[in-house]
Amino acid sequence: MTALHYCAIRALSDSIRQRKISPVEIVRTMLDRIATLDASLHSYITVMGDQALARARITENEIRRGQWRGPLHGVPLAVKDLFYTKDAPTTAGMSIYRDFTPDYDATVIERLYGAGAILLGKLTLTEGAYTNNHPMYPVPLNPWHAEYWAGTSSSGSGVATAAGLTYGALSTDTGGSIRFPAACNNVTGIKPTWSRVSRYGVFTLSHSLDHVGPFARSMEDAAAILSVIAGADDRDPTSLRASVPDYLAATQRGVKGLKIGVDESFISFNTHPEVVAAVESARNVLQGLGAKIRPFSFPSPYQALRGWFDICGAETARVHAATYPSRAADYHAGMAGLIEHGRTVTAETVADAWVRRLEFSGRLAASFEDVDLLLIPTMTTPTPTLAELEAFGANDDVLLQMIRYTAPFDLSGNPTIVLPAGFSSARVPISMQLVGKHLSEDMLCAAGHAFQQATDWHLRRPIS
Repeated sequence: MTALHYCAIRALSDSIRQRKISPVEIVRTMLDRIATLDASLHSYITVMGDQALARARITENEIRRGQWRGPLHGVPLAVKDLFYTKDAPTTAGMSIYRDFTPDYDATVIERLYGAGAILLGKLTLTEGAYTNNHPMYPVPLNPWHAEYWAGTSSSGSGVATAAGLTYGALSTDTGGSIRFPAACNNVTGIKPTWSRVSRYGVFTLSHSLDHVGPFARSMEDAAAILSVIAGADDRDPTSLRASVPDYLAATQRGVKGLKIGVDESFISFNTHPEVVAAVESARNVLQGLGAKIRPFSFPSPYQALRGWFDICGAETARVHAATYPSRAADYHAGMAGLIEHGRTVTAETVADAWVRRLEFSGRLAASFEDVDLLLIPTMTTPTPTLAELEAFGANDDVLLQMIRYTAPFDLSGNPTIVLPAGFSSARVPISMQLVGKHLSEDMLCAAGHAFQQATDWHLRRPIS
């Protein structure tokens, strides 16, 4: 029998609706687990215990009266601590904002509350959602192995979801910050099409690169969350106006007849053999389920990737203009370095980066004419050790290789999903990634769920 803290959202939702279990009981169980485990895992910056119990009582009364709001009603979730919440601080992982409590909720928070979800708390992130944690906030530890990376910016979201400290989480992805933690912690992550999900009330790293999406332990659970948060928002003028499919229903469509592109050379070049083997195994599974595997030529992303830092730096400097350099002493080295780069990079360099970005995005869009989805790794290696990660950061070319499977799709805005796909010889997670055309999240949900119905990687848990 599945432990309550690892229960699937759909099963939990059914039990809540049938009044077999109380939202109050669930929240208390989750808060007890957080209190027991998170002192060592560090996935939460703020635990919203009183607020969660108050909402649990409200949802319990609503359900008793037959007021059913859908599959998230009464389900405890958590969010990366850059989503504005008026009943708890929003730190953005920065010392400057450690006591900042907004006077409004982000649009996605409103939508979660409107669906009856309950927030357990705010999850740990790197400073300003860039690469390094500010020293005042402990770094989340990978629950599979403390000496291995837990992922970058959204590491708290990946750790909490994997360890059964939440049933799912909201996060952001600018260069891989949903997908790296999903990969390292053996959970499912969705980076939707750019602005498929509103960014109103979300602390910004880079306006044109930030994406909002969910973490969960399965494709089905992630689809349930995405169905609630996606859609146009008048308060975010960049949000897409397209109608929102029922992503949860889409998980049942299967992959029969879908054309999935595979570029053997792109997948294998400078990529660890165990990662290549996991992706090849996933290809065989999908083909066995009825997908049509097609050879694919992935357009070179490297010129565009070299411009990612220029675009992100320039946009980040704009975001922090009110506090940097006036409060530069409050910034840690990594974030300060990005902002300094953004303040000094020339207009010609940023313009060139944008041209390269647009050219790559156009080539990628054209390449989708003959396929529905792409199958690629998430990282060039299995989950790396912390020592290996430090070595990556010392070599720009190695770092460029590391982000080559993630950042291209922040630049192009294409939706992607990350799925558990195996374990390395060191017994740490390996994942794979599916990429779709703009607004093809429903197709990705269908393919992801079909893959997880045929495999059990996503059912492995790091701790009991």
